[in-house]
Amino acid sequence: MRKVVLGLSAVAITGAMLPLATPAAGAAAPSANLASAAVAVPQKATAKYKFKNCTALNKTYKHGVGKSGAKDKTSGKRVTNFKKSTSLYKKVIGYKKGLDRDKDGIACEKR
Repeated sequence: MRKVVLGLSAVAITGAMLPLATPAAGAAAPSANLASAAVAVPQKATAKYKFKNCTALNKTYKHGVGKSGAKDKTSGKRVTNFKKSTSLYKKVIGYKKGLDRDKDGIACEKR
């Protein structure tokens, strides 16, 4: 037996014959070898941390994403209700550095 890895799933190919459907009366029974059968491979899911711009990020995280101990740089009232997750912040910034323009550790902060 050999395994073929396709995307995130593994399919074992044994060479067993499986009927695809119940044949109609008098019709030849279709059979398929698993090795020649088409395998549906799911499309790669879009990562949850890939955002094109701040508008897109703010649809998911209303007040932005920041490191756990980050403080908003502003002369007015600071944003404190952003999503606090250092690992998520690093993923977001790793994908698009421009989302934290003021480099205060909070991407796309918004009141």
